[in-house]
Amino acid sequence: MEISRTEITEERKNHYLLEIARLNAAFYILRDRERCEKYLADRREVMALEEEWRAHADDPQQSDQLRRKFDQALRHFLSTYMEELMLEAGRDPECVECSNWDAAHERHASRVLRHYRQRLYQIIHERLPYYDITAPRIDWEERKETARATLDVLSAASGAPASERGAL
Repeated sequence: MEISRTEITEERKNHYLLEIARLNAAFYILRDRERCEKYLADRREVMALEEEWRAHADDPQQSDQLRRKFDQALRHFLSTYMEELMLEAGRDPECVECSNWDAAHERHASRVLRHYRQRLYQIIHERLPYYDITAPRIDWEERKETARATLDVLSAASGAPASERGAL
């Protein structure tokens, strides 16, 4: 029996569970060549969809289709590899032997992994094309005409003669 004066905070426990789940998943994926190749192929597919979306960011219709396709692939990848596979790894006898993972860990970890998946989803979306700042396309002639018309209306309302209004 271990007696300790330090109390483990919820945040620390969650961090521990996440790290153990990540290590279990890494061991589980890397141990099986077929699973590893599938993981890498799925990862490359998501990254290729992101690059394709970035390349077509200026075309609204195609960009929207690519965004939907990317979002679907990303959600599938994250739910498969950042949640389901991590829990599956915790049921693998070799992973359990190395990490001492058990049913109690899995019960607590499922919530932590769900939050982790959502946090990764948000982080990934922050770097996507609709967050990028694009250079403005300004029609300076149209702006000049609008400013001139606005100033003419304001000057006329104040009663100033047209000769005093000035030219832009």
